[in-house]
Amino acid sequence: MHLYNAWLPPPVAEETKKETQSFTKVVALLKDSYSLDDPDSVYATLKWISVIDLFIKAKSELQLEDVRTVVEIGLELFHTSRDKLYAQVRWGNILVRILNKYRKKLSLNVPWRPLYDTLIHTHFTSHDVCFESLFKLFIFLKLYISLQNTGPEGWRLRQRHFETITSLVRSCRKFFPPGSAFEIWSEFQSLMENPWHNSSFEGSGFVRLFLPTNVDNQEFFSEDWIKRCLDLWDSVPNCQFWNSQWTAVIARVPVANTGGSYPFSVDVPRNTRFLFSNKSSTPAKAISKSIVYLLRPGSSAQEHFDKFVDLLEQYYHPSNGGRWTYSLERFLVYLVMYFQNRLQHEQQNTDNEQSLGNLERKSFVNTVLKLIGRGQYSKNENLSETVATTTSILSFVEPSLVLPFLASRFRMALETTTATHQLKTAVMSVAFAGRSLSLSSLSNSNKLTENDGEDDVFSDLLTISLSNALLGMDANDPPKTLATMQLIGSMFSNMATLDENAVESPFMTMINFSEWLDEFLCRLFSLLQHLEPSSVLNEGLHSSATSGTFLVEDGPFYYCMLEILLGRLSKPLFNQALKKISKFVRTNILPGAIAEVGLLCCACVHSNPEEAVVSLVEPVLMSVISSLEGTPVTGYGGRGIPDTSVSTKAKPTLSPALETAIDYQLKILSVAVSYGGPALLRYKDQLKEAISSAFESPSWKVNGAGDHLLRSLLGCLVLYYPIDQYRCILRHPAASAVEEWISTKDYSNDNKLMVPKWHIPNDEELLFANELLNLHFHSALDDLLTICEKKIHSDPGNEKEHLKVALLRIDSSLQGVLSCLPDFRPSSKAGSAEDPRNFSFFIAGATGSSVGTTELREKAAEIVHKTCRFLLERKSDDSILLILIIRIMDALGNYGSLEYDEWSNHRQAWKLESAAIIEPSVNFVVSSHSKGKRRPKWAIIDKAHMHSTWRASQSTYHLYRTSGNFSPSDHATLLMDDLLSLSLHSYETVRILAGKSLLKMMKRWPSTISKCVLSVTENLKNPNSPEYALLGSCAILSTQTVLKHLTTDPKSFSAFILAILTSSHHESLKAQKAINELFVKYNIHFSGVSRSIFRTLDNHTDGLDFGDLVSQIGSLSFDSTGLHWRYNLMANRVLLLLAMSSRSDSSLSSKVVSETASHFLKSLKSQLPQTRILAISALNTLLKESPYKISKDQSPFQGVSQGNIKSSLEEALSQIFQEEGFFTETLNSLSHVHIITDAESSSSRSHGNSSFQSFADKSITRFYFDFSSSWPRTPSWISLLGNDTFYSNFARIFKRLIQECGMPVLSSLKTTLEEFANAKERSKQCVAAEALAGVLHSDVNGLLEAWDNWMMAQLRSIILAQSVESIPEWAACIRYAVTGKGKHGTNIPLLRQNILECLMEPLPPTVTTTIVAKRYAFLSAAFIEMSPQKLPESEIQLHINLLNELLDNMCHSSAQVREAIGVALSVVCSNIRLYTSYHEGEGDNYKELKEEKWVQVLTERATEMVTVIQNTTFSDNLETTADISAQNGYSHNDSQDIKWMETLFYFVISTLKSGRSPYLLDVLVGLLYPVISLLETSNKDLSTLAKASFELLKWRVLKEPHLQKAVSVILSSADDSNWRTRSATLTYLQTFMYRHTFVLSSMEKQQIWTTVKKLLGDNQVEVREHAAAVLAGLLKGGDEDLSRDFRDRAYEEANAIQKKKKQRNSGSRLPVASVHGAVLALVASVLSVPYDMPSWLPEHVTLLARFGGEPSPIKSTVTKAVAEFRRTHADTWSFQKDSFTEEQLEVLADTSSSSSYFA
Repeated sequence: MHLYNAWLPPPVAEETKKETQSFTKVVALLKDSYSLDDPDSVYATLKWISVIDLFIKAKSELQLEDVRTVVEIGLELFHTSRDKLYAQVRWGNILVRILNKYRKKLSLNVPWRPLYDTLIHTHFTSHDVCFESLFKLFIFLKLYISLQNTGPEGWRLRQRHFETITSLVRSCRKFFPPGSAFEIWSEFQSLMENPWHNSSFEGSGFVRLFLPTNVDNQEFFSEDWIKRCLDLWDSVPNCQFWNSQWTAVIARVPVANTGGSYPFSVDVPRNTRFLFSNKSSTPAKAISKSIVYLLRPGSSAQEHFDKFVDLLEQYYHPSNGGRWTYSLERFLVYLVMYFQNRLQHEQQNTDNEQSLGNLERKSFVNTVLKLIGRGQYSKNENLSETVATTTSILSFVEPSLVLPFLASRFRMALETTTATHQLKTAVMSVAFAGRSLSLSSLSNSNKLTENDGEDDVFSDLLTISLSNALLGMDANDPPKTLATMQLIGSMFSNMATLDENAVESPFMTMINFSEWLDEFLCRLFSLLQHLEPSSVLNEGLHSSATSGTFLVEDGPFYYCMLEILLGRLSKPLFNQALKKISKFVRTNILPGAIAEVGLLCCACVHSNPEEAVVSLVEPVLMSVISSLEGTPVTGYGGRGIPDTSVSTKAKPTLSPALETAIDYQLKILSVAVSYGGPALLRYKDQLKEAISSAFESPSWKVNGAGDHLLRSLLGCLVLYYPIDQYRCILRHPAASAVEEWISTKDYSNDNKLMVPKWHIPNDEELLFANELLNLHFHSALDDLLTICEKKIHSDPGNEKEHLKVALLRIDSSLQGVLSCLPDFRPSSKAGSAEDPRNFSFFIAGATGSSVGTTELREKAAEIVHKTCRFLLERKSDDSILLILIIRIMDALGNYGSLEYDEWSNHRQAWKLESAAIIEPSVNFVVSSHSKGKRRPKWAIIDKAHMHSTWRASQSTYHLYRTSGNFSPSDHATLLMDDLLSLSLHSYETVRILAGKSLLKMMKRWPSTISKCVLSVTENLKNPNSPEYALLGSCAILSTQTVLKHLTTDPKSFSAFILAILTSSHHESLKAQKAINELFVKYNIHFSGVSRSIFRTLDNHTDGLDFGDLVSQIGSLSFDSTGLHWRYNLMANRVLLLLAMSSRSDSSLSSKVVSETASHFLKSLKSQLPQTRILAISALNTLLKESPYKISKDQSPFQGVSQGNIKSSLEEALSQIFQEEGFFTETLNSLSHVHIITDAESSSSRSHGNSSFQSFADKSITRFYFDFSSSWPRTPSWISLLGNDTFYSNFARIFKRLIQECGMPVLSSLKTTLEEFANAKERSKQCVAAEALAGVLHSDVNGLLEAWDNWMMAQLRSIILAQSVESIPEWAACIRYAVTGKGKHGTNIPLLRQNILECLMEPLPPTVTTTIVAKRYAFLSAAFIEMSPQKLPESEIQLHINLLNELLDNMCHSSAQVREAIGVALSVVCSNIRLYTSYHEGEGDNYKELKEEKWVQVLTERATEMVTVIQNTTFSDNLETTADISAQNGYSHNDSQDIKWMETLFYFVISTLKSGRSPYLLDVLVGLLYPVISLLETSNKDLSTLAKASFELLKWRVLKEPHLQKAVSVILSSADDSNWRTRSATLTYLQTFMYRHTFVLSSMEKQQIWTTVKKLLGDNQVEVREHAAAVLAGLLKGGDEDLSRDFRDRAYEEANAIQKKKKQRNSGSRLPVASVHGAVLALVASVLSVPYDMPSWLPEHVTLLARFGGEPSPIKSTVTKAVAEFRRTHADTWSFQKDSFTEEQLEVLADTSSSSSYFA
């Protein structure tokens, strides 16, 4: 049994034993509710899902066989409900919960293939015709549907479905059978063959999602597989999505690497990013996991980890925050989390040879402490709290390292007066580590060990922190005050008892606890006296006794501290405290601290009810009674109705001071008595007197205070709640002064000692509670009835006051007894033989002992119903009365909902996750480990109490929902009718509250939904309905409960649809907005319709069959109806939904789909832009059959015989498109969507929505038309192609129309297409490009003839056209036309070869350079869509021909053409490389490709030209008098060289931007020197391109053998004769070293260090200073040995120069460069540690300062460096200066002081 259930109140705990049998019965009923013969019977099983979930949440003890049966049934239902997404979502979610909970106990075999098939079937198209629509999902505001065999479910449902199925796959991976890993890898490996195709991203996502690493599949993983994964990872550089997938895959094996930032990352389609999203935005989780699990004895992982942290730690510093802070915070969290998990696993499985030893643990903790030390005082609250939490966890792992660190930081915070914010963080850190501190100091306090001194340090820290905690309570500093209270609560949660005489707790005597307690209370009282409410107190209906200042509102620390402190005090100390508290409460009236004083009293009463009631409750109670004596009374308090014939002109009132005092005292009483129980019985007469007097007071404020007292008093009498919760029972075996904490996972049924005590009401308490109910519930009901029936009040004001008080008494009675008042009895339907008692139990649960009777609740319902009618007739404008009666109806009708609200709003629930009261499962402080986290007993009891509250809310909720034979009682029905009326009220507040209550009742009783829907839809249809009634109706209809119900209820469905579509007569803005939002929400959550709807509608049960419904809606969807465009749009949308839904019914499908497709084809030429867009979406959905498409095995010349089956849509569609002028009108209408603006580049693919609609109208159109096409299937980076407005969705329409109806479409389209292609308007050319793209890609019979007849000529004319504006659209057209088909995009379209040959034809010699550039752009667009690994011989030859052409034209005179050539060259070369990597063959083409002469041409010629260009530049700079009019001073040959080099740089830029660089790394490394060398030349264009190439190159990570070659290039460039080249090399080195820290060999690092050190003495001052900056970076995260050696040598050399200066004659001077180099070496050393003070730093910085008197540039270098040193050490200088001698400080001061102007 789970601990929470074992610790339930005894009556409830006993009942839980029946839950096992109850669950068995539920499983049997689940089996009976599903029939294989009726697929729709899956809907009948859904009602059991919430019941199964109930048992899981209740942590019931279930038989494993029953659980296994549910899983098997659930998986079967999931797979058989493929077209019922809502059912799959529900079953999938419950399966995930069950599998995750029972994953270690269940033995299952779950095949992966059915899950994959469901995923593909639902979220991917399985049709091979159009691969570009492979990846469709409703993402965010998407309605676009291009899926086969699925319904029209809304995007939110599809999103939930995808989340569900991916979660289910992750949960099932553990149960995949042996061999699954091999099958999965084989399935998806081929998707990643072409890294430039989007299928590779999908492949990586599928591998990450499906690949199992369970025991049954361990044999699959090998070193070769890891290498293969790393190679695949490297094939797509600089892509965050790709990095995330592979870090996640490899971390589970585990191995890891890291990705990095990049100025031009590879783009991934956002639907792919969503489908395979990483839950965290960075791969920090996978990286952390890999690091932790790579650690092992003897491995180098720790060494690499140290280097990694050295590089990262500076970014954790408070002054170095930024966008990276979140990633770093996550990294730290996951590091410690996985480390803790690994240690826990190793402690439970001690036979592992790879377990971490003491040395490995210390090394890891030491390293992580660097990050913790940096981030502790971060300005980012998340990071500072994470640091405190991780410190707490690690303090249990290595207390000897962490606790001294914590102590020193706490003392530092106390001493630092300039940074007071540090104290709050330091206090929080000590609070979080309170447990480990207590165990470390007290567990060995009686033992003489070597660590005695250390233990004293920890004890001192406890003492100091508690002493200083008293100073931290400050009303003006809430954060510090709350942290202080958390610290006190944390410390005392560990102490077994707070008793000064306890021998085992020397700590108590150490601080003289009696004095500490007195001082604490004095400061607490002072704090309470100076509190100010955080907001103006609400004196209205919803005022709460526990709403107060920051002490209550900002967290549970205040109340928990009081409970813990008072609960642990010994008897003498408690009496001492109680005496002081009693005096304080009696002598102070603090209206601004009601809740705080009340909670103080409550904590006292909870700790010792008998004594605290006498000392606290009695005096306050007597004071209240005496204060109320003699005050005016109304007679409304239950003592009888006064004589109303006596007219009082002046209303009696209380004085403000008296009213405030009484309100204060009553409210603190209401909080104080919460746990009074039997101790209050002696004061029952006084309590009754006080409550009645409060209700009879003329002050509404006092009435409200009486309400609080009554509900609190009833609760403490009848409810179950824990007593002695904070008293210690178990002491820690290793430290008797410390309480032993508990883990729920270590609990066993045998351990009965720990069961908490509960308040179980006795007979006297129940008798008192019934008396109170008679006085204030029964009596108030009679008052209500009298007022409503006899109209006893002549004065409306008195009547209102009497009603308010009567309703308030009823409300507080119901709020007090909660569900202890028995529920209504459900009604059995006529003819039903079922007895409600058969459904009397699912799970156990009760909030307290039963009081009152069902009849009393029924009486209340009847009278409240009458009162509601009365109020709606007489007081409908009084919101207070209406809100009160709604609350009463909610309490009466929604049995258990008050407990549910209390559970969900429990203010202290989150505190249980605070690190201050969590002891990790791994505890090396006392070598005590557990299966789970340990918590104090009081915290576990608190959770058990909340668990009991939740059980009470759920125990009867589901009993009658599962059977259709029961309905709510007549009394509940009355309440629902009233709530429905109130939910249509004119006041918004009333509508909202009534709607919420009504919704809860409908959820519990689904049979009532239909009646409600039919009722409120009339308000939409009725033109005379007031606006507020329509708003209320829309609010009800838009609830999830109603929208789900529409799926299965035909009457509600048709009523809902027609009501919305016929509601246009409501013209107000609010009404239209509500209707729009309702319809959009319906679409978003649309879950399809059940087949039963078609059957029921066709049976004319409501006078309307399905065909009539479709026709009626269709008639509303034409432009000619005169409806507003939104209603036209809604009608069209519903028509599409119904057409798609009807596919599940074969008798309806053909006719409905045919009519609908015809309708939408006509809508393409609609005058309404939104309708045109929806028509495109609809046609893409409906055109599916494609009979005229040529299959892969069919000859292109093989005709379609007459006997072949035609499309069911062909006849209807043919009549429409063959109408004269149809395509002209259609293309003209579609062209209007392409709104071309000057700002088009900033927002492409917007469909012009913002241009043709107002902001208000977007609420509906945004939902439909935010398209995100899955085409193109390859990344786009080519700037020449621009931001096109080519919509592949439009192209797909024409393609599918031709495939559906054949060549007649093309014949009708031809003339219009030619006309639009030659039009001047760009928008017309856009739509022509889309139409032509669809035609070219359609692959229908007869297409080749059409190509020969007119298409080829048309394409040729497009190439030769002078217009440049539409180049992007025509390039996209060609790209679409050649896009590969099939799953991998490798099937070649019919016309691809023809199109490519047309593009390859030479241009006439007289064409302009614009046309030349256009042709190359078109070729690039075509070649990037090819799949190089599958190129046929003909296309290989085209590559070779184009490559030769490009190499010959690299010196073209036009810069635009050169850029196009560079881009095309990168595409062709990378395609060739990828092809040759997959093929080993013979033939001339293959031999030519393997020779790779182009590589030699590019690299060798580039190196030669560098020298030529540099020499030319140098000579130009010298010959300033020469003639520079021609070619800017260059000869013709020189100019050709520069043009060639520019083209080469375009090639480099394109290669790196496109992500194709992994296949051209050798070429890029060969071009590294030219790029570096030409960064600064007199030719600005060339230098600009070189810089662009350089910015991209420096981010590229290199592997061997390219890395070795790059190092040699760097070393030679650093020795170049041109100083600018040397400086540029240093710039490259900064990034290069950072990116290659873990892969460079020691020798290579040594060579680079030596080279950079040599440059410190360079003749050029810029190079010297640059070298120093590079060295400072190397010192921060480089090799420690190299760093130490450099620092020592730098100090020796600088010191030697200083000595020489003192000894030398005035005539002998050292070279400036030499001295400057030595100084810069010191500067690099000093600046490499910006925040720390290592032992060597004082000498280094002092020696540096001594060079301050040298001439420039040495002096300025020294001044800047010392200033930077002082800036970075300013925060900690107060104690870091102690590391310096007086003499050193004087030298620094001299250097830092400003020089005189006159010096």
